[in-house]
Amino acid sequence: MDLLTLSILLVITLFGFLLAGLWVGFSLMAVALVAMELTRPGLAGAVFATKVWGSLNVWDLTALPMFIWMGEILFRSRLSSDLFRGLAPFVRRLPGGLLHANILGCALFAAVSGSSAATTATVGRMSLPELKARGYDPNIAIGTLAGAGTFGFLIPPSIILIVYGAATEQSIARLFLAGVGPGILLAGLFAGYVIFWSLLNRDKLPAPEPAPTWAARWDAIKALGPTVLLIIAVIGSIYGGLASPTEAAVIGVVGALLISGFSGGLDWASTISSLRGAAITTCMIAFILAGASFLTVAMGYTGIPRLLAQWIGTQGYSQYTLLAALLLFFIVLGFFLDGISIVVLTTSIILPMVLAAGIDPIWFGIFLVLVVEMSQITPPVGFNLFVLQSITGRGIFQIARMALPFFLILVLATAILSFFPEIALWLPNTMLNR
Repeated sequence: MDLLTLSILLVITLFGFLLAGLWVGFSLMAVALVAMELTRPGLAGAVFATKVWGSLNVWDLTALPMFIWMGEILFRSRLSSDLFRGLAPFVRRLPGGLLHANILGCALFAAVSGSSAATTATVGRMSLPELKARGYDPNIAIGTLAGAGTFGFLIPPSIILIVYGAATEQSIARLFLAGVGPGILLAGLFAGYVIFWSLLNRDKLPAPEPAPTWAARWDAIKALGPTVLLIIAVIGSIYGGLASPTEAAVIGVVGALLISGFSGGLDWASTISSLRGAAITTCMIAFILAGASFLTVAMGYTGIPRLLAQWIGTQGYSQYTLLAALLLFFIVLGFFLDGISIVVLTTSIILPMVLAAGIDPIWFGIFLVLVVEMSQITPPVGFNLFVLQSITGRGIFQIARMALPFFLILVLATAILSFFPEIALWLPNTMLNR
């Protein structure tokens, strides 16, 4: 069987399993088994046993369940209400008013959760009812939340950056540092769009609220204090060289438990619920990683990645042309797969040609995360859309239409990052090369 026919067969097999409702991890394992039996019959069992164990026996992955648990704890605490209450006095006088609380709230919560869906759900449950009660246009309110909720994938500590780092054997600390600059850029672009929109649509905004008193500002600072301290403890310990990402994750869990305990937002039942949620999410990611690892080796036996990389190399594509092609490829893939599945499924195939083109793998990880963020707000499987559907009761495609401007801003941010890679690389090169 020639490689083209084999490639088409494997793609059809993969989507067939996915459409049949088989879990993503098991679908990847099944496709790998088909590939092995067609190219190297008899080796599948030994390779499966070795690679599945090897893919999960990685120390860096220890941080994954801890960061997930930290997010689950904070999701069940009073952090979301404190975030909104703390941000409101500082943004209500800006053009767009409390819409900026969605953006800044998501950015702050992303810095302590690492999950896009958790960020959207936590901030949305508090902010959307408040914005509706104050008379804000629901289209822009839901759209800003859908877009800003994707910060959970980019702003460290990011679960998906841990997955990418483990899959590509890149430094997670460098990836975390590389996500800071693009995260600030994206937040600035979102806020700029809200300001621009509000200047054109003054009739869709409530009347400006009076300036907050100094007492209100001081109360807001106290409300934001625990979140800011937790961010400093988790991220600062990594950047300061005091802790590895895994150790920082433990610090984050302890800090989240303390915040929730002192605020009275976590009881025994919610603690057990947070553990259950963290275990379910971790197991889901582990199955995907195991399946992707087996598929990576199987694809190596088929020779498809090597042939694809050689073909790309003979085309003489520039870096920008290659990145544009990959951008379109990942956007289309995001219509059908979730973010983590996209990363682990494509990394082994894409990374060799990316390295051959002279693209920094740390920078490419940030580029990939930005594109994966787009998949969070594109139907039919955008997780942020599902979260917002459960909160608002609106249809998936209706919410996707509200999020369209922010999808386009994500594309713009990806283009800016491609032309100015130092936005991502300056911080890790400066802090970790001293």
